[in-house]
Amino acid sequence: MKKTISKLLALALTASLVLSGCGGSGSSSETADNQTDENSAETESQAEENENEIKDLVIPRLATREMQTFDILYSQNFFDLENLTNMQDPLLEVDTHGKLVPCIADEWGTEDDGLNWTFHIREGVKWVDVNANEKADVTSYDFATGMEWVLNYYKNDAAHTAQPIELIAGAKEYYEYTKSLTKEEAYALDASEGSKFQEMVGIKTPDANTIVYTCTGNKPYFDSLATWAGMYPRSQAMIDELGGPDGVKAMNNETMWYNGCYLMTSYVQGNEKVFTKNPAYWDKDCKLFDTVTIKMIESNDVGYQLYQTGEADYIDLTESNLATINGNEDNEFHDQLVSKPSDIYSYQIRFNYDKRKEDGTPDTNWNTAAANEAFRLSWYYGLDLKDHYKRTDPIDPLNCENEFYSMKGLCYTSDGTDYTELVRDKLGLPDANGESIVRLDADKAAQYKQQAIEELTAAGVTFPVEVDYYVSASNQVALDSANVLAQCFSNSLGDDYVKLNIKTYIQSSTNEVYTPKLHSISAGAGWGADYGDPQNYLIQEAYGYDNAYYSAKYTNINSVEENENTKALLDTYKEFTRLIEEADAIVDDTDARYEAFAEAEAYMIQHALVVPQYYGTGWVLTKINPYSKMYAVYGCQNDKMKNWETNADGYTTEEMEAIKAAYEAEM
Repeated sequence: MKKTISKLLALALTASLVLSGCGGSGSSSETADNQTDENSAETESQAEENENEIKDLVIPRLATREMQTFDILYSQNFFDLENLTNMQDPLLEVDTHGKLVPCIADEWGTEDDGLNWTFHIREGVKWVDVNANEKADVTSYDFATGMEWVLNYYKNDAAHTAQPIELIAGAKEYYEYTKSLTKEEAYALDASEGSKFQEMVGIKTPDANTIVYTCTGNKPYFDSLATWAGMYPRSQAMIDELGGPDGVKAMNNETMWYNGCYLMTSYVQGNEKVFTKNPAYWDKDCKLFDTVTIKMIESNDVGYQLYQTGEADYIDLTESNLATINGNEDNEFHDQLVSKPSDIYSYQIRFNYDKRKEDGTPDTNWNTAAANEAFRLSWYYGLDLKDHYKRTDPIDPLNCENEFYSMKGLCYTSDGTDYTELVRDKLGLPDANGESIVRLDADKAAQYKQQAIEELTAAGVTFPVEVDYYVSASNQVALDSANVLAQCFSNSLGDDYVKLNIKTYIQSSTNEVYTPKLHSISAGAGWGADYGDPQNYLIQEAYGYDNAYYSAKYTNINSVEENENTKALLDTYKEFTRLIEEADAIVDDTDARYEAFAEAEAYMIQHALVVPQYYGTGWVLTKINPYSKMYAVYGCQNDKMKNWETNADGYTTEEMEAIKAAYEAEM
């Protein structure tokens, strides 16, 4: 079992070291004086450093990143989770290099190769309300209650169910059981001792400080799931206080319970959020801000103005602002341009295989084209997105290049090879060269385009094929980027072949676009892993899985009816899904498992079921050291504002390059 040294033991070790230092032959007065001088200098240095640290942080965020729910067990949206991860804690968290470290669980491990996992809940973790009034202890029962909520169809729809159904014994059966009940019957269920949940699901709570998960098979990576939003705790006492599940679904910052490092003491929708340090937070040794204010802004141009006036401590630079600063050595921020690390999402262009018109009837022209493999491959080999990358990184646009479906850094073979390099090898792709997008091949693109035109014309498709692409009507940056993307389509594929139609939604892309299936493609939709295994990425595109996120919401492959135009597409999806399942069955050889998943991922890309699009990067002005943040390739903790290092003067380009070099040397 993985174990951590308790605080008491750590203090004892420290004391023994101090006593050892005091023993021996003693010190001369000169040595003592020198030591005093050194200590004094160190104290002065620390005081100077502390003076330069920010106590009350201000971060501007685009208004389009507004929260939609306060329920972390329901949300699968980054814009919610970047806030909620500061308000609640899970079993484990990660350090700055992505290594799992204790959080509410101070010990954890498996003694049977990943079939059963035991987590020990630390003492002294409290639930509090928005005013920091203590409500209850956080116990193992809260984690069982949280998982019951996730797996209860009427409480949580199908949100976050894919992972536990795949990994936790009995989870699928319990989920299906709740679907068979009435709403009232399902609402009455809980995770108490002797409950249907405890009877059916492989989760046991032998005492208030212990929770044991039994997996569907040997899952050596299961502990990485303990950072995931769907595995957070929930107090039954809070559910009762709020009047049941409907009250929980309607909760806000003033009615929810907290166990995380901050309380959201003020929330004005679309305007401002204020996080205040939780005085009851269990981790007394961590560094937190007194307050963090999130200002919702209409554009990053506004954020830049706030940074100029000292009213903000971080800003993502727009293309025009970056050009202005970078092109003028006399600009006050010229030497403070910082290239931010890539985010942990891998973005793709996805096809909607069951598109509908606004009257609800099938868009046969698009659906027939999207089902044609030659049509999709002409995009894969021909669509040059370099100008689109410039919207994110005009200085070094190919920093954004993405050749894979999974995210780099997710997992490694026994010899330290990144999993995505296995995919690269199977695709036969050269290394990124910084000069061109390596998947592009003009000859193959032309060949597949001609083949698609011939096959689709025979199937009754008319050209150009109309491609409906939706962005927020209120987001000018998104509209500008969409226009650049349309030009990429025109330049790469030709107006005679495809035409990108930029369309807009008013408030909710889900309700206005994806649920009625009006989109031809989704671009800029990225997946961040919930746990450290390729299965979590690839399963989201699987065929026949109700809980596969992208299959259900974006590609709609599960609702495609088989006919002469769709049979080949469905056969390809079925084979892709078979490869995923075959890889997932390998549990005793991690290297072989990764090889098999790489085969499945390469197959998906070779048949252009999706087209890899980009990685999120860019340039910023920052008073926050990004390398002091948690690096959560999986889970939702990258924006957890804990132990962040800051510099009130702002970091220079040179300083950040040195920080980056030191960070990479630690890996």
